[in-house]
Amino acid sequence: MAKVEQKQPIIKEISDYLNGASAAVLVNYRGLTVEQDTVLRKQLRESGIIYKVYKNTMINFAVKDTEFADLAPLLEGPTAIAISKDDATAPARIIAQFAKTAPLLEMKAGVVEGTFYDAAGINAIAEIPSRDVLLGRLFGSMQSPIANLARVLNQIAEKGGAGAAEEPKAEEAPQEAAVEEAAPQEEVKAEEGAAEAPAAE
Repeated sequence: MAKVEQKQPIIKEISDYLNGASAAVLVNYRGLTVEQDTVLRKQLRESGIIYKVYKNTMINFAVKDTEFADLAPLLEGPTAIAISKDDATAPARIIAQFAKTAPLLEMKAGVVEGTFYDAAGINAIAEIPSRDVLLGRLFGSMQSPIANLARVLNQIAEKGGAGAAEEPKAEEAPQEAAVEEAAPQEEVKAEEGAAEAPAAE
């Protein structure tokens, strides 16, 4: 079997991983211990990220004439590639976070949502929160006005409601009726007094 034919399955594998991917990051893994490499692979795998070490020539063939072609000039020295189909910022974010405990780990470059980023750019991408975090913040900001309204309504309820101030008026009504009832009685007494006056004469 010719060498080209031997390479084809590997090139196809990389191409399949890249097909429809939202991000691909080239990583210089030199200097990682076996233990560190194992931990990094586990973290990436748990986030649905494909992380593989290939020969640079294989990656070069796979990215040719694709949106990842700008990665080709960076294919020098030890190279691993981290590929994500869903969360575009996840590879850079996880690798950058891991690099804080493994300073020799470096991101060479990456392509995120079709745009090429050099080392500085891909490290900036790593600072963007995950989609879940962003959605959580959005949901939290949407809930804030509702929470404020609920708090105001609760305060009104604790004070007896908006109608509490009108209750004294309801109590005043019977007193007015009592005054009106008293008036006819006084008139009757006055009439009785008038009737008795002639008798005294």
